[in-house]
Amino acid sequence: MRTRRKPDVPTPESPWSEVAPGLWMGGHEYTGALGHPEFAVVRDEFDLVQTLLRLPGHGPDPGVRHHVWPIPDGPLDGTQLAGVIRLAEAACEALDEGRRVLVRCYHGYNRSGLVVAHALIRRGSSADAAIRLIRDRRSPWALHNELFVEYLRAGLSTARLLEELTE
Repeated sequence: MRTRRKPDVPTPESPWSEVAPGLWMGGHEYTGALGHPEFAVVRDEFDLVQTLLRLPGHGPDPGVRHHVWPIPDGPLDGTQLAGVIRLAEAACEALDEGRRVLVRCYHGYNRSGLVVAHALIRRGSSADAAIRLIRDRRSPWALHNELFVEYLRAGLSTARLLEELTE
């Protein structure tokens, strides 16, 4: 389930980026050293990998905790938002235990940014501070999905309730 991206959004230059100590976000594809697309394959670099778009052959290795919650890079329903909230909670728990966490989607911009931003908010950041940090550490293109930015500014629990009311 690859989602469409804006043609003017560049492929990231690295497979993953550390946003906060122990908290990484990334994707399944990036631009390699020679300027060609390369696949980002996770082995055992992280203790917990959270995948929002699963592609076969991209890891992680057996024995690495792996949470998979496929969601679109677009409007989310209440169940999908609840899953995002649970992933952020699990990421925070792993960080509290001193574990290294990778949250990934296709390029590591929007879906992973939504989970990472919510984790940062749970740890005391404002939504705008979390968004700025993600864009600074991962890419200016991170969280270019304005709907996800609106979800974060409203609060994911609030967004979830509103989505459930419309379902």
